[in-house]
Amino acid sequence: MSLLTIVAQITAKADKVDLVRAELERKIKMIRMKTLLSLALISVATTAFASSQVAAESTNKVVLKSEVKWDHLNPKRGDLAPKAGTLWGDRNGTGPTGFLLRPPADFESPPHIHNVSYRGVVIRGLFHNDDPTAANMWMPAGSFWTQPKGEVHITAAKDTDTLAYIEIEKGPYLVLPKEEEFDSGERPVNVDESNIVWLDAADITWVDQPGVSSSGDGPKVAFLWGNTQKGQLNGTFIKLPAGFAGKINSHGSTFRAVIIKGQPQYQLSKADTKTLEPGSYFSSEGESVHQVSSAMAEESIIYVRTDGKYEVIPTQPKK
Repeated sequence: MSLLTIVAQITAKADKVDLVRAELERKIKMIRMKTLLSLALISVATTAFASSQVAAESTNKVVLKSEVKWDHLNPKRGDLAPKAGTLWGDRNGTGPTGFLLRPPADFESPPHIHNVSYRGVVIRGLFHNDDPTAANMWMPAGSFWTQPKGEVHITAAKDTDTLAYIEIEKGPYLVLPKEEEFDSGERPVNVDESNIVWLDAADITWVDQPGVSSSGDGPKVAFLWGNTQKGQLNGTFIKLPAGFAGKINSHGSTFRAVIIKGQPQYQLSKADTKTLEPGSYFSSEGESVHQVSSAMAEESIIYVRTDGKYEVIPTQPKK
């Protein structure tokens, strides 16, 4: 075999090796690109899922009564006036607001009016709210009242440690002299705790309880004000029996809840459970789930303001 033939054979084999090497490198490059693309897609999906979870959880908020900041309801009267602690909104702004009212011991206001109407719920102690000439009707914890704008009235509290929740639909909330009275066409409502009408939550069409049958010792609901049609604001009480464990699913655009009685547990996350004393508050926006439970020896009453249906669902006991 001549030298030229041998060189030609070696060159041909080298060319084949180069082709194989090039093809191998091309396939490796494609595998790497596919792997990087898959990792990128997984990263995007994971980030999107985590973001959606954070967004869903971020609307649930809790304000403990111990965290509330207090100031004078009527600064002109100083310490003679009740103190107010905002739970949500801005009492001095123009929108809806909910705040706690803490009067001095054995408080009685002078006759006065307000520029806006408000609703009140007694949380602790005894309250009287009526015409200045009316006989005292002391409302205990769990009672509900409304005060029309422009109507002259007095507000009094009996005991040394009284507390109420006040809610307005628009602000600012002002205390004005009785000489500025006017007739808004509204009329006041005072409902003593003993006259609240409780219904089994399972029997109420605007409170969904899928798969839950009516029970005398189950969750109960009392309608207070508003319209229960979808998109319309309304106020209700939820009564959770002693030992209750479950959740409240909200389907309204807003859900605001104030503890009136008991000390329910509220689970923000697996590692964060808070005890809500009366006057504490929790809320959410849009579709949301609130994990709540009551102590074994004490029922809980929660005031709810929302514009949609909600579900009170007990945890099914393990068999």
